[in-house]
Amino acid sequence: MFTKMAKMKRKAHVSDTGSPKNGKAPPKKKGKWTNKTRVLVFSSRGVAYRARHLMQDLRKLMPNSKTESKMDRKDQLMVINEICDMKNCDKCIFFEAKKKEDLYMWVSNVPRGPSCKFLVENVHTMMELKMTGNCLATSRPILSFDKAFDGTAHLKLMKELFIQVFGTPNFHPKSQPFFDRVLTFSLDSDRIFVRHFQIVEEDGSLAEIGPRFALNPIRMFEGSFGGATLYQNPHYVPPNAYRRERRMEASVKYKNRIEHKKGKVRPEKSYSLDPLDDVFATQMEESESE
Repeated sequence: MFTKMAKMKRKAHVSDTGSPKNGKAPPKKKGKWTNKTRVLVFSSRGVAYRARHLMQDLRKLMPNSKTESKMDRKDQLMVINEICDMKNCDKCIFFEAKKKEDLYMWVSNVPRGPSCKFLVENVHTMMELKMTGNCLATSRPILSFDKAFDGTAHLKLMKELFIQVFGTPNFHPKSQPFFDRVLTFSLDSDRIFVRHFQIVEEDGSLAEIGPRFALNPIRMFEGSFGGATLYQNPHYVPPNAYRRERRMEASVKYKNRIEHKKGKVRPEKSYSLDPLDDVFATQMEESESE
Protein backbone atom coordinates (compact mmCIF):
# COMPACT_ATOMS: atom_id res chain seq x y z
CA MET A 1 0.00 0.00 0.00
CA PHE A 2 2.71 2.43 1.02
CA THR A 3 4.88 1.48 -1.98
CA LYS A 4 2.01 2.25 -4.38
CA MET A 5 1.43 5.67 -2.81
CA ALA A 6 5.15 6.47 -3.00
CA LYS A 7 5.23 5.53 -6.70
CA MET A 8 2.19 7.71 -7.41
CA LYS A 9 3.85 10.70 -5.66
CA ARG A 10 7.04 10.22 -7.69
CA LYS A 11 5.07 10.15 -10.96
CA ALA A 12 3.15 13.29 -9.96
CA HIS A 13 6.40 15.07 -9.08
CA VAL A 14 7.95 14.12 -12.42
CA SER A 15 4.90 15.24 -14.37
CA ASP A 16 4.79 18.59 -12.49
CA THR A 17 8.44 19.38 -13.12
CA GLY A 18 8.60 18.01 -16.66
CA SER A 19 5.57 19.74 -18.20
CA PRO A 20 4.72 23.39 -17.47
CA LYS A 21 1.32 24.21 -16.01
CA ASN A 22 -1.12 26.35 -17.97
CA GLY A 23 1.36 26.62 -20.81
CA LYS A 24 3.78 28.85 -18.83
CA ALA A 25 7.48 28.10 -18.98
CA PRO A 26 9.37 27.81 -15.68
CA PRO A 27 11.46 30.82 -14.68
CA LYS A 28 14.98 30.83 -16.02
CA LYS A 29 17.77 30.47 -13.57
CA LYS A 30 20.17 33.34 -13.18
CA GLY A 31 23.51 32.79 -14.87
CA LYS A 32 26.72 32.21 -13.05
CA TRP A 33 28.91 35.07 -11.89
CA THR A 34 32.16 34.18 -13.62
CA ASN A 35 33.90 37.55 -14.07
CA LYS A 36 34.74 38.38 -10.45
CA THR A 37 36.63 41.58 -11.19
CA ARG A 38 36.89 43.95 -8.23
CA VAL A 39 38.15 47.51 -8.50
CA LEU A 40 39.84 49.31 -5.63
CA VAL A 41 39.09 53.06 -5.70
CA PHE A 42 40.97 55.26 -3.22
CA SER A 43 43.31 58.24 -3.04
CA SER A 44 46.34 59.69 -1.34
CA ARG A 45 46.26 62.24 1.43
CA GLY A 46 45.92 65.89 0.49
CA VAL A 47 43.24 65.59 -2.19
CA ALA A 48 40.85 68.51 -2.53
CA TYR A 49 37.10 68.31 -1.97
CA ARG A 50 36.38 68.17 -5.72
CA ALA A 51 38.60 65.11 -6.18
CA ARG A 52 37.00 63.46 -3.17
CA HIS A 53 33.51 63.99 -4.60
CA LEU A 54 34.64 62.62 -7.98
CA MET A 55 35.96 59.52 -6.26
CA GLN A 56 32.64 59.04 -4.48
CA ASP A 57 30.75 59.41 -7.78
CA LEU A 58 32.86 56.71 -9.41
CA ARG A 59 32.21 54.38 -6.49
CA LYS A 60 28.47 54.88 -6.93
CA LEU A 61 28.70 54.02 -10.63
CA MET A 62 30.74 50.86 -10.02
CA PRO A 63 28.97 48.24 -7.85
CA ASN A 64 32.08 46.04 -7.98
CA SER A 65 34.28 48.70 -6.37
CA LYS A 66 35.91 48.58 -2.97
CA THR A 67 37.16 51.34 -0.69
CA GLU A 68 40.32 51.88 1.29
CA SER A 69 41.63 54.56 3.62
CA LYS A 70 43.85 57.29 2.20
CA MET A 71 47.45 56.36 1.54
CA ASP A 72 50.30 58.43 2.92
CA ARG A 73 52.11 60.52 0.33
CA LYS A 74 55.48 59.27 1.59
CA ASP A 75 54.67 55.67 0.65
CA GLN A 76 55.78 54.32 -2.69
CA LEU A 77 53.24 53.47 -5.37
CA MET A 78 54.30 49.83 -5.47
CA VAL A 79 52.65 49.40 -2.05
CA ILE A 80 49.27 49.67 -3.83
CA ASN A 81 49.80 46.21 -5.34
CA GLU A 82 49.98 44.72 -1.84
CA ILE A 83 46.88 46.65 -0.76
CA CYS A 84 44.96 45.32 -3.76
CA ASP A 85 46.10 41.80 -2.94
CA MET A 86 44.83 42.12 0.63
CA LYS A 87 41.51 43.53 -0.63
CA ASN A 88 41.20 40.75 -3.24
CA CYS A 89 41.08 43.31 -6.10
CA ASP A 90 42.61 42.86 -9.55
CA LYS A 91 41.95 46.44 -10.83
CA CYS A 92 42.71 49.79 -9.23
CA ILE A 93 41.87 53.47 -9.66
CA PHE A 94 44.18 55.62 -7.56
CA PHE A 95 43.93 59.40 -7.24
CA GLU A 96 47.21 61.13 -6.43
CA ALA A 97 47.27 64.77 -5.30
CA LYS A 98 50.29 67.05 -5.60
CA LYS A 99 50.66 70.61 -4.32
CA LYS A 100 46.97 70.54 -3.30
CA GLU A 101 45.93 71.66 -6.78
CA ASP A 102 47.10 69.01 -9.27
CA LEU A 103 45.17 65.74 -9.47
CA TYR A 104 46.56 62.61 -11.14
CA MET A 105 44.69 59.36 -11.76
CA TRP A 106 46.28 55.93 -12.07
CA VAL A 107 44.35 53.14 -13.80
CA SER A 108 46.09 49.82 -13.34
CA ASN A 109 45.64 46.10 -13.91
CA VAL A 110 47.01 44.53 -10.75
CA PRO A 111 49.52 42.92 -10.45
CA ARG A 112 50.78 42.23 -13.97
CA GLY A 113 49.94 45.55 -15.61
CA PRO A 114 49.70 47.56 -17.72
CA SER A 115 49.01 50.86 -15.95
CA CYS A 116 48.31 54.39 -17.18
CA LYS A 117 48.87 57.73 -15.51
CA PHE A 118 46.59 60.67 -16.37
CA LEU A 119 46.29 64.29 -15.39
CA VAL A 120 42.66 64.97 -14.41
CA GLU A 121 41.32 68.28 -15.73
CA ASN A 122 37.96 70.10 -15.80
CA VAL A 123 36.31 68.05 -13.06
CA HIS A 124 32.55 68.50 -12.56
CA THR A 125 30.80 66.23 -10.05
CA MET A 126 27.16 65.12 -9.96
CA MET A 127 26.32 67.41 -7.03
CA GLU A 128 27.83 70.35 -8.86
CA LEU A 129 26.10 69.77 -12.21
CA LYS A 130 22.60 68.88 -10.95
CA MET A 131 21.59 67.46 -14.31
CA THR A 132 18.14 66.08 -15.14
CA GLY A 133 19.40 62.58 -15.92
CA ASN A 134 18.67 59.73 -13.52
CA CYS A 135 19.38 56.01 -13.62
CA LEU A 136 19.45 52.95 -11.42
CA ALA A 137 22.32 53.02 -8.98
CA THR A 138 23.60 49.51 -9.72
CA SER A 139 22.67 49.06 -13.39
CA ARG A 140 25.25 48.03 -15.96
CA PRO A 141 26.58 50.79 -18.25
CA ILE A 142 27.07 50.74 -22.00
CA LEU A 143 30.64 51.82 -22.72
CA SER A 144 30.90 54.00 -25.84
CA PHE A 145 34.31 54.79 -27.35
CA ASP A 146 35.40 57.17 -30.06
CA LYS A 147 36.57 55.70 -33.37
CA ALA A 148 40.01 57.14 -32.70
CA PHE A 149 40.59 54.47 -30.03
CA ASP A 150 40.93 51.88 -32.80
CA GLY A 151 43.68 53.82 -34.55
CA THR A 152 46.94 53.41 -32.63
CA ALA A 153 48.28 50.67 -30.38
CA HIS A 154 48.40 52.68 -27.15
CA LEU A 155 44.78 53.85 -27.59
CA LYS A 156 43.66 50.26 -28.16
CA LEU A 157 45.38 49.27 -24.93
CA MET A 158 43.73 52.17 -23.06
CA LYS A 159 40.36 51.13 -24.46
CA GLU A 160 40.73 47.57 -23.23
CA LEU A 161 41.88 48.81 -19.82
CA PHE A 162 38.85 51.13 -19.53
CA ILE A 163 36.50 48.28 -20.51
CA GLN A 164 37.87 46.02 -17.79
CA VAL A 165 37.88 48.74 -15.11
CA PHE A 166 34.67 50.70 -15.75
CA GLY A 167 32.55 47.83 -17.04
CA THR A 168 30.29 46.07 -14.52
CA PRO A 169 30.66 42.26 -14.69
CA ASN A 170 27.67 40.28 -15.89
CA PHE A 171 25.53 38.64 -13.16
CA HIS A 172 27.31 40.57 -10.42
CA PRO A 173 25.42 40.11 -7.12
CA LYS A 174 25.23 43.87 -6.46
CA SER A 175 24.27 44.82 -10.03
CA GLN A 176 20.93 44.82 -11.83
CA PRO A 177 20.51 43.33 -15.34
CA PHE A 178 19.50 46.61 -16.95
CA PHE A 179 21.19 48.95 -19.40
CA ASP A 180 19.81 52.43 -18.79
CA ARG A 181 22.99 54.51 -18.90
CA VAL A 182 25.96 55.18 -21.19
CA LEU A 183 29.54 56.02 -20.25
CA THR A 184 31.27 57.75 -23.17
CA PHE A 185 34.99 58.16 -23.85
CA SER A 186 35.73 60.69 -26.60
CA LEU A 187 39.15 61.85 -27.80
CA ASP A 188 39.81 65.48 -28.67
CA SER A 189 42.92 67.70 -28.44
CA ASP A 190 44.99 64.76 -27.13
CA ARG A 191 42.63 64.42 -24.15
CA ILE A 192 40.04 61.82 -23.21
CA PHE A 193 36.69 63.34 -22.21
CA VAL A 194 34.55 61.11 -19.97
CA ARG A 195 30.80 61.80 -19.66
CA HIS A 196 27.88 59.88 -18.18
CA PHE A 197 24.36 59.83 -19.70
CA GLN A 198 20.99 58.28 -19.02
CA ILE A 199 19.08 56.48 -21.81
CA VAL A 200 15.55 57.90 -21.83
CA GLU A 201 13.02 55.12 -22.40
CA GLU A 202 10.43 57.22 -24.22
CA ASP A 203 12.43 58.40 -27.21
CA GLY A 204 15.88 56.86 -26.70
CA SER A 205 17.57 60.22 -26.23
CA LEU A 206 20.39 60.87 -23.77
CA ALA A 207 20.18 62.99 -20.62
CA GLU A 208 23.43 63.78 -18.87
CA ILE A 209 23.83 62.64 -15.28
CA GLY A 210 27.44 63.40 -14.41
CA PRO A 211 30.22 63.39 -13.48
CA ARG A 212 32.29 64.74 -16.34
CA PHE A 213 36.05 65.12 -16.48
CA ALA A 214 38.97 65.11 -18.90
CA LEU A 215 42.01 62.82 -18.79
CA ASN A 216 45.31 64.03 -20.18
CA PRO A 217 47.50 60.94 -20.80
CA ILE A 218 51.02 61.22 -19.43
CA ARG A 219 52.64 57.80 -19.63
CA MET A 220 51.76 54.12 -19.96
CA PHE A 221 53.79 51.52 -18.08
CA GLU A 222 54.24 47.83 -18.73
CA GLY A 223 53.80 46.82 -15.09
CA SER A 224 51.42 47.86 -12.35
CA PHE A 225 52.41 51.35 -11.10
CA GLY A 226 55.83 51.08 -12.71
CA GLY A 227 58.02 49.20 -15.12
CA ALA A 228 59.10 49.85 -18.69
CA THR A 229 57.47 52.76 -20.53
CA LEU A 230 55.15 51.62 -23.31
CA TYR A 231 53.98 55.09 -24.36
CA GLN A 232 54.78 58.68 -23.42
CA ASN A 233 52.66 61.60 -24.53
CA PRO A 234 54.86 64.04 -26.50
CA HIS A 235 52.23 66.82 -26.24
CA TYR A 236 51.95 66.70 -22.45
CA VAL A 237 52.88 69.90 -20.60
CA PRO A 238 53.34 69.56 -16.82
CA PRO A 239 51.21 71.87 -14.67
CA ASN A 240 54.33 73.49 -13.19
CA ALA A 241 55.64 74.41 -16.63
CA TYR A 242 52.22 75.75 -17.64
CA ARG A 243 51.99 77.92 -14.53
CA ARG A 244 55.57 79.14 -15.11
CA GLU A 245 54.66 80.18 -18.65
CA ARG A 246 51.64 82.07 -17.35
CA ARG A 247 53.81 83.89 -14.82
CA MET A 248 56.33 84.74 -17.54
CA GLU A 249 53.57 86.16 -19.72
CA ALA A 250 52.35 88.28 -16.81
CA SER A 251 55.90 89.48 -16.10
CA VAL A 252 56.42 90.41 -19.77
CA LYS A 253 53.26 92.51 -19.68
CA TYR A 254 54.50 94.25 -16.54
CA LYS A 255 57.91 94.96 -18.06
CA ASN A 256 56.33 96.35 -21.22
CA ARG A 257 54.14 98.63 -19.15
CA ILE A 258 57.16 99.94 -17.19
CA GLU A 259 59.17 100.53 -20.37
CA HIS A 260 56.23 102.38 -21.88
CA LYS A 261 56.11 104.68 -18.87
CA LYS A 262 59.84 105.32 -19.10
CA GLY A 263 59.48 106.20 -22.77
CA LYS A 264 57.26 109.12 -21.89
CA VAL A 265 59.68 112.15 -21.42
CA ARG A 266 58.53 114.54 -18.75
CA PRO A 267 58.76 118.17 -20.00
CA GLU A 268 61.00 120.52 -18.01
CA LYS A 269 58.52 123.44 -18.34
CA SER A 270 54.79 123.22 -18.24
CA TYR A 271 54.43 126.12 -20.78
CA SER A 272 56.78 128.74 -22.27
CA LEU A 273 56.95 132.28 -20.75
CA ASP A 274 57.26 135.41 -22.91
CA PRO A 275 59.83 137.90 -21.43
CA LEU A 276 58.03 140.88 -23.01
CA ASP A 277 54.93 140.34 -20.86
CA ASP A 278 56.41 142.47 -18.00
CA VAL A 279 57.57 145.45 -20.10
CA PHE A 280 54.51 147.63 -19.42
CA ALA A 281 54.15 146.72 -15.75
CA THR A 282 53.59 149.91 -13.65
CA GLN A 283 55.02 150.78 -10.28
CA MET A 284 51.53 150.48 -8.71
CA GLU A 285 51.22 146.88 -9.75
CA GLU A 286 54.68 146.26 -8.31
CA SER A 287 53.71 147.90 -4.99
CA GLU A 288 50.47 145.90 -4.81
CA SER A 289 52.35 142.76 -5.41
CA GLU A 290 54.70 143.67 -2.58
